[in-house]
Amino acid sequence: MIRSFIFILLLLLAGKMFSQKQNLSDSALLDTVQKQTFRYFWDFAHPVSGLARERSNLADYGPETTTIGGSGFGVMAIIVAAERKWIKRDTAAGLLLKMVRFLRKADVFHGVYPHWMNGETGKVIRFSPKDDGGDLVETAYMFQGLLCARQYFDRDNPKENELRRRINWLWNEVEWDWFTRDHLNVLYWHWSPNHGWAMNNEIRGWNECLITYVLAASSPSHSIETGVYNRGWANGIDFKNQREYYKIKLPLGPDYGGPLFFSHYSFLGLDPRGLKDRYADYWEQNKNHTLINRAYCLSNPKKLRGYGENCWGLTASDTYNGYRAHSPTDDNGTITPTAALSAFPYTPEYSMKALKHFYYDMGDKLWSEYGFVDAFNETQNWYAKSHLAIDQGPLIVMIENYRSGLLWKLFMSCPEIKTGLKKLGFESPALK
Repeated sequence: MIRSFIFILLLLLAGKMFSQKQNLSDSALLDTVQKQTFRYFWDFAHPVSGLARERSNLADYGPETTTIGGSGFGVMAIIVAAERKWIKRDTAAGLLLKMVRFLRKADVFHGVYPHWMNGETGKVIRFSPKDDGGDLVETAYMFQGLLCARQYFDRDNPKENELRRRINWLWNEVEWDWFTRDHLNVLYWHWSPNHGWAMNNEIRGWNECLITYVLAASSPSHSIETGVYNRGWANGIDFKNQREYYKIKLPLGPDYGGPLFFSHYSFLGLDPRGLKDRYADYWEQNKNHTLINRAYCLSNPKKLRGYGENCWGLTASDTYNGYRAHSPTDDNGTITPTAALSAFPYTPEYSMKALKHFYYDMGDKLWSEYGFVDAFNETQNWYAKSHLAIDQGPLIVMIENYRSGLLWKLFMSCPEIKTGLKKLGFESPALK
């Protein structure tokens, strides 16, 4: 307990010690933002498990609350750090090995991890009244990262050999097919040993969960049938769209596309370049979703303060009165830096303009020890003090995919993923 209080105090004291550098080249600016944001997953990782804490405002959530999905994003950030030599490769492998050793002993439900976990004990921390068991989507985000790590740490030495072996153990134990709830043609998000299927949350598209179906189809031990994808995922109420917004066609999703994390979370590893199936071209889907989101901010129908060509991006984040999934159909004036910055692969010119505005023009309010704060709302004169793992991770990873394609190459190199994508009817340059 004393250790936790000291840690919180040090964070508070450090909070305003980081100033932004001026007149950086575009490449140096991207380096700076990625590296500073990585501190969240390095300096702020839980000391026992190595997992990512849910968020930086420990006074509200406590120092033991870690996130499985955010930790999966953090795994990918650690790979970026090793590749860019911010940390030594052996040190990165050591942290990941600590993480997977911990997961081997932690609470797990048919191979599926909970949304939140105590980073010291591995016990479930309840996310909501009946959400005290396995969370299939959060687990998918974790394995998206772990499979990239397995492909990256490929050297023949004791540490990397053990890391790959342990990742394969965990991967083979996820019972994706069990989460069809006795072979129904859809995946279910939650199962609890205390409440069973009471949450009754079917995973149907279009949203952030495509990666869940890809991994479920790719499992070497507990794979789903193709019909689960076509009759479950592709049968969501907001799946097909095919309408235009601001003269931009949107193949899938709700009106205006929804929050931008729909085009980020599943595509940290899943490469959308040339990725197609019978339903969509996923590069077109994600790029057009981003352009519609930006066009809405430029049109600014609510006349909210701060919106413009260099200040855009609506997605889920903290806001002045809580947490909210911001989008063109749910807009209260809150801009979230990860929205525009995680869109770098899709809209590099527009994302760079937003980055320079956030960093140079607003850095005194937004820049911190862990990169950009989570969100801001100029209409309300509100600027977050918090950072969230699920917002910090995509920012690092998607900028890296824009710069080098690193995580896309790693994930798409997995033999199981190639098999799963083919099984579901996808085509991609990576499958040839």
